[in-house]
Amino acid sequence: MTAAVSEKKYTIKDIEALPDDKHAELIGGEIYMMAPPTRMHQEIVSEVLTSINNHIRKNSGKCRAYPAPFAVRLFADDSTYLEPDISVICDTDKLNDKGCSGAPDWIIEVVSPESVERDYYRKLMLYQSAGVREYWIINPMEKKVSVYFFPEFQTYDFNADIPVRIYPGFSLRISDLINIR
Repeated sequence: MTAAVSEKKYTIKDIEALPDDKHAELIGGEIYMMAPPTRMHQEIVSEVLTSINNHIRKNSGKCRAYPAPFAVRLFADDSTYLEPDISVICDTDKLNDKGCSGAPDWIIEVVSPESVERDYYRKLMLYQSAGVREYWIINPMEKKVSVYFFPEFQTYDFNADIPVRIYPGFSLRISDLINIR
């Protein structure tokens, strides 16, 4: 006779109960603790976010861009809670005091060695199924940016002008924003 194994399924309440200095994501009832970001990670997020916000302001855009930690609840359940590095939301009805309920229009993740599997596979599938229009994975280790404008996909190096598909005429060149040797 085999014993039944029960795995605890976590919920957003478990995430909300974490101490303020601990950050985690919840995917399918599993908690993934997040390591503190590196200086380079923060520099990339800061510079990319500044460029996005400057573009939005310059064009009197209605979208809003938020850096992590910013809660994104993709679905109407309590088993998935994410904190993308950058979330751009154009439908402000999705915003509330706790974050975003529903799919942001554009999500950017800066990958780290610990987040490769989550960013390139688990989150990719979640974002696509939730209706995220554009998903970028910035990989400072390989100096590449994977761009998903579902269902299209393209990879760029840091020296390329990367078109932002949700904002026609806007592009980013990562090498112009940061200095990576």
